[in-house]
Amino acid sequence: MDINAELEADWPNLAKTIYEITSKYTREYNCFAWAINNEDDHWWSPAPGEDYYWPEGAPREETLQAFTIAFQICGYEICTNAEIEARFEKIAIYVKEDGKPQHVAKQLDDGMWSSKLRSYEDIKHELDGLVGELYGNVEQFMKRAL
Repeated sequence: MDINAELEADWPNLAKTIYEITSKYTREYNCFAWAINNEDDHWWSPAPGEDYYWPEGAPREETLQAFTIAFQICGYEICTNAEIEARFEKIAIYVKEDGKPQHVAKQLDDGMWSSKLRSYEDIKHELDGLVGELYGNVEQFMKRAL
């Protein structure tokens, strides 16, 4: 099975949208780190002492509120849409129905989005391409001044 078929099997909406693979397979970082341009860490909020990075002061919970606080600590603020804004970078947080954040994508200069798909490749994609069973829906947009 080729990589596009594998990706489309996990994220069926990709087949209905425009996307392209932009990197090789790597486990060096995850989507949360990728979204804020930090390719050195794996971000997540489990119990202290586990081998994940989490900003000091952010609650160690798998909730949208905790993830929002973590990104606020990194200079992001909540915003209401995916529109391109000059001098800002934006992220989109995907959340499953159970309220647990699953994924973060970052906006590119052309309005498309970039994601690190688990330990797969990075892709450039439309925002709706990753909506579905694995990642849920986009529930929060945030932006940070460049």
